[in-house]
Amino acid sequence: MENEENILGKEKITKLIMKFGIPCVVSLLVNSLYNIVDQIFIGRNVGYLGNGATNVVFPLVIIALAFSLMCGDGGASYLSLKLGEKKKEEASKGVVNAILSCAILSIILCAISLIFMPQLLGLFGCTDALKDYAYKYGYIIAIGLPFSMIGTTLNSIIRADGSPLYSMVSMIVGAILNIILDAILMYKFSMGIAGAAIATVISQILTFILNVIYIKRFKTIKINKKSFKLSSNISGKILMLGISSFITEMSFVLLMIVLNKSLVKYGTNSKFGPEIPITVLGIVMKISQILNSIIIGIAAGAQPIIGYNYGARQNKRVKETLKIVLGISLVVSTIALILFQTIPDKLIAIFGSGDEIYIEFACLAFRTYLLLCICNGVQIPSGIFFQAIGKSIKSAILSLSRQILFLIPAILILGKTFGIDGILYAGPIADGLAFVLACILLIKEIRNLSKTKHATSQTVENNEQTKSNIDKKLIITISREYGSGGRYVGKLVADKLGLKLYDKQFVEVLAKETGLSEEYIENNEQKRSKLATLNDGYYFGLNNADELFLKETKLIKEVADRESCVIIGRCANFVLKDREDVVKIFIYSDMENKIKRATEFYGLDKSKAEKEIKSLNKLRANHYKFYTDREWRDFNNYDLCINSDTLGVEKTADLICEFIKER
Repeated sequence: MENEENILGKEKITKLIMKFGIPCVVSLLVNSLYNIVDQIFIGRNVGYLGNGATNVVFPLVIIALAFSLMCGDGGASYLSLKLGEKKKEEASKGVVNAILSCAILSIILCAISLIFMPQLLGLFGCTDALKDYAYKYGYIIAIGLPFSMIGTTLNSIIRADGSPLYSMVSMIVGAILNIILDAILMYKFSMGIAGAAIATVISQILTFILNVIYIKRFKTIKINKKSFKLSSNISGKILMLGISSFITEMSFVLLMIVLNKSLVKYGTNSKFGPEIPITVLGIVMKISQILNSIIIGIAAGAQPIIGYNYGARQNKRVKETLKIVLGISLVVSTIALILFQTIPDKLIAIFGSGDEIYIEFACLAFRTYLLLCICNGVQIPSGIFFQAIGKSIKSAILSLSRQILFLIPAILILGKTFGIDGILYAGPIADGLAFVLACILLIKEIRNLSKTKHATSQTVENNEQTKSNIDKKLIITISREYGSGGRYVGKLVADKLGLKLYDKQFVEVLAKETGLSEEYIENNEQKRSKLATLNDGYYFGLNNADELFLKETKLIKEVADRESCVIIGRCANFVLKDREDVVKIFIYSDMENKIKRATEFYGLDKSKAEKEIKSLNKLRANHYKFYTDREWRDFNNYDLCINSDTLGVEKTADLICEFIKER
């Protein structure tokens, strides 16, 4: 990790982006091309109605992807976290539970799809003209869902195990087989759209088999038959870790449903009819996804570079990285815009021929719906930038803004007002609004970066000369509400018992080990917003918050093994829960007294103190829950819980000392 950190902080930025970005771009492109290849063969063999049918089945495919990524990305992050904690057995259980959870969900989704296929396709905007093709394609795809979903889940976990190349190859092999089988089944055996579906399922089965074979070859853990035991607790944790991926994909499903329904409604009243708009817009969106895959891959490649240097307060490198990413993304999106505006007829021709009306709408759709696709070169990297620097709310807003906040309302409003033309203009309006929002947030953040200076090292009191006045080895952990005086209580207890106090000392050590500034660590450790779940990305392993927790865990265990001491916060009571020489204390307080202490000792504005205190304590509770799967304020986690208002902080410290001596 140290070598990687040195690289992230010192290596040439363009070289780093190439190193991290290219594998991600390739993986995303393979994923995008998987569906496009089917559309090309179907369009040329069956006609545009066949492509329309695959587009109304596509939301089902995305729903399956949402569940599989929730299990896969959640399992990958669980694996990384538990390996960081040196808990290989728990890591193995996590991987198994991710696979089993996906298997159960895939079987349920498969059964629901087979039973309720007509109703689902109706929800997705299927018309009478598309029905026969959609049923043939949809039923076969549904049968293959368990294979595609488990294969996708394993892909994420394999990457987290340190084998991104294996994961990428298994996807590419499946994609190549899909092309070969499409040609054989659709042309040689004249199986039409059913042949395309069978080719897709067989290809997914191959990827599934290759990934299942890898289970025996895990580098970091060992899995055997005994490992395959489902735990609702572990599975729940994994699903929550992967909820970000699920929400992202399901937002696209919602968009597809609204878009298809609107196209059917307003297309029926136009000269194009409902089938041409559904077919063309589906193709347009999938082609634009190629553009987005490249931009996402580049930005995701820069994510660890930005995150590390932001934490290390190397703001010049942060801004330089962002500048390069935006530059590359804008070049790519500009090239795409030129193609969409100049040769839309040639692009649509790749997917088969059609009559004059079909070509007319295709040209109109490319030129109108993707009119401001250049804005994606800023909006997408901005969302990933805020993800990298830990700004959860801003990242979540930008990630969902285009589709949920802008595009869906624009489709509904403009469709009602201007019909099919309004739906097409909803695209550039959403792109433009998302671009403006991204620019506002980005400019403000860059200005803050320019104002922020490198953090200077703080002087931390050293208690090396303290001498313990207790006979046995003892570690005291102090968990506390903000404003309760718990930190001062911990210092008093350490002084009275002659023990070393560990609090900000951890910050100094972490700063030296990670390269992150002390200011950044103090502002980000022990705090986790619930929206941070939407901010988790696992393209390249752990984020800064996870690294801080794992390194703090290691330090806490090292300190506990070495000497008697008092440790403030940092989930130490959980980290050391299995030791018999640990006393776990929780300090809380009434709000009135918390406000008094916060304004008197921490300089908070009295009018805003209560809100700030509640916010900070909520962040601490979220942090504790995320990393321990326990409730922070659950008194069962502690040996002694004290309201510091009852006796005052000094006598609270005395009470703790008496409790320890009696114990």
